[in-house]
Amino acid sequence: MISPPLWKASVELGKADAANVSALLELALPRPQAVLVNEDPFRDWAQVEALYNDRPDGTFLSALIGRPITVQLLPDVDWIKLSQEGLPPVRAGRFFVFGAHDAGTVPFGVIPIRIEAGMAFGTGHHETTALCLATLSRLAQQRAFHNVLDLGCGTGLLGIGAAKLWRRRVLASDIDPVAVAIARDNARANGVEPLLRARCADGLMNPDLRQAAPFDLILANILAGPLTRLAPQITSVMAPNGVVVLSGLLRWQENLVLSYYREQGLVLTQIYRDGSWSALVLRNPGS
Repeated sequence: MISPPLWKASVELGKADAANVSALLELALPRPQAVLVNEDPFRDWAQVEALYNDRPDGTFLSALIGRPITVQLLPDVDWIKLSQEGLPPVRAGRFFVFGAHDAGTVPFGVIPIRIEAGMAFGTGHHETTALCLATLSRLAQQRAFHNVLDLGCGTGLLGIGAAKLWRRRVLASDIDPVAVAIARDNARANGVEPLLRARCADGLMNPDLRQAAPFDLILANILAGPLTRLAPQITSVMAPNGVVVLSGLLRWQENLVLSYYREQGLVLTQIYRDGSWSALVLRNPGS
């Protein structure tokens, strides 16, 4: 099926800067449907392209990355499908994340997760998503969790990973109804549909989320801004000795985000990093 016309935001730059720029475009709101990096094998040159359903604000994107962005309309081609067919599988901790085109390459001894992203964020290829999956694997070595929330779930990847690890019910929420629908489809494709409940919610004031609290594990792979604003809400729904994994933030944002959660009484237990990106693990010591 041919997708509606897409808008492309693109920028040319040196190869060394391509990863950080693509990550910023991928995480900036509104999130693009896909981000592609094309590199010249013989020159220090790369082009980063982000694809959007609606015309993006080129002025805002240019200010965000500090470089001029070109915005143009693309013809009717299924660009998302084409981009995802070129993505390799990802190994993160005990998990092996793959698309339909890699279904025959799942190695022995891993926890397989098949993800078709569509218009939602989270295929495991971004550093923050891989960091969260690896963190889930480490947490599983320490204890079992019984009530998990995947906040800002995107494709539902992290919630599906938690459901497969502990075979417990997981609540997944996202502000985007399209992401919620995709998360449900992915849960069905991975055989955990009875375990994963996906809800459309803005923050944690949704009645379904409040009723399901307290959570002993919260996964929040979003952005530094929402993480700081949601600190009181997140803390309020954590169980005593509960754990929260915060990601979607750059290294230089660690102390900023930490200050908001320490103010709520949470204790930092671990920081994991991959390139410019970080994942923070905090515990609620409350009784």
